[in-house]
Order: sequence, then C-alpha cells, then structure tokens
Amino acid sequence: MANGKFVAYFRVSTVKQGASGLGLEAQQEAVRAYLNGGRWKMVAEFTEIESGKRNDRPALAQALSLCELHKATLVVAKMDRLARNVHFISSLMESGVEFIAVDFPQANRLTIHILAAVAEHEAAMISARTKSALAAAKAKGVSLGGDRGNIREIASKGRETGLAVRQAKAAKRNNNLLLVIRRYQDEGAYTLWQIADRLNADGIDTPRGGGSWQATQIKRILERANKLTS
Repeated sequence: MANGKFVAYFRVSTVKQGASGLGLEAQQEAVRAYLNGGRWKMVAEFTEIESGKRNDRPALAQALSLCELHKATLVVAKMDRLARNVHFISSLMESGVEFIAVDFPQANRLTIHILAAVAEHEAAMISARTKSALAAAKAKGVSLGGDRGNIREIASKGRETGLAVRQAKAAKRNNNLLLVIRRYQDEGAYTLWQIADRLNADGIDTPRGGGSWQATQIKRILERANKLTS
C-alpha cells in the first residue's frame, strides 16, 4: 500500500509509440495498480520519447527536480524505463531521490547495495595504489608528509569549502525551482503572484522552509536566472 508523494516518469522509445500510446498506457496502468490504496498524492507525470541508452533526458531531469522540491518518490513502471547502464543509476542515487520500479520494488535498495560494493572495491584499489606509490617514493628518498604548521590557512580553506558546498546546494535548488516555474509559465501562470500561488498550492517549501511564497521571491529567482544567461 503506497503512501506519500510521487512523481511518475514514463518513457517510450519512438515518436510513434508516444503518439499511439503503445507501451505508454501499459506503463501508466502498472503505476496506477501499484499505487492503488493508501494515502498518496501524484505530484506530476512526465512522459519522454528517448532512447534508454542516453542520459541527457530533460523530462527526467524535471521529474527529479520536482521529487527534490516535494520530497517525493520517483515511480516508474519498469526498471529499464530509467536506463540500461549502471553509471546513470549511480547518478540517480547520488541525487538523493528515492525511486521505485513497480515491476521490481526492491531494485532501489538492491541498486544501492551494488553501487556501494562497487564504490568500496574502487576505493580499496585506489588506497592500495596510493600506498604503493608512497612506498616507492619513500624508497627513493622523497620527503613525505604535509605542512602541519599552517593551521590558519588550512582552517580558512575548510571554511571556504563549506561555503562553496552551501552555495552549490542553494544553486541546485534554485535551478530546480526555475524548472518548475518555467513549467507553470507554459501552463498559463504568467504573473508573479500566479506562480507564487501555484508553488503554495503544490506544497513546495520556500528557501527558508517556512511561510508562503511571495511575488518578490519569484522575482528574485527570475532576475538571478536572467543575470546568469545574459
């Protein structure tokens, strides 16, 4: 029995399939059957006509953005609707978005375990190569070890790194919000207040996580986006 918020992603490989509904209707029915019962909400549905071998899929990017903003789960009918390569699945898991393939609900956890095992193996290999290189350098008389005397400079770099991480998170969220705002505009929400009302109605948190969206906040997001593209 499903509970919570969901964003559905459907993919067909050809324009003909997209126009006829061939394959698409089966995916939609599978998702509806899986979600049947419980207290759940479908935030949005996205359909993409694209080869599964490609990773640059704008509809999936929008779906993931909505999942992040709504803290929703991405739901697909079949595992191969996402991708056919481990690299893409790894990127999906790194995004932090939970996903469910209704034909194999355990796949999300199973994938995490597989990726963790692969990453652990790679880390062990890198560590072994590093130790071997350090041992070879030491044998040649190379002085090893870092500069432990410049603590202030190290601390300053740590603060700069922390700031960069926070700025990157804020920039990513702004990009997600911008994708949603553009979708609202395509659907007829032209004024700042209309967009704010849509964000509030969809339950998307403000940057500070409380209160309601205001027109001034939407204006700042759009002005920032315009500066980046100008």
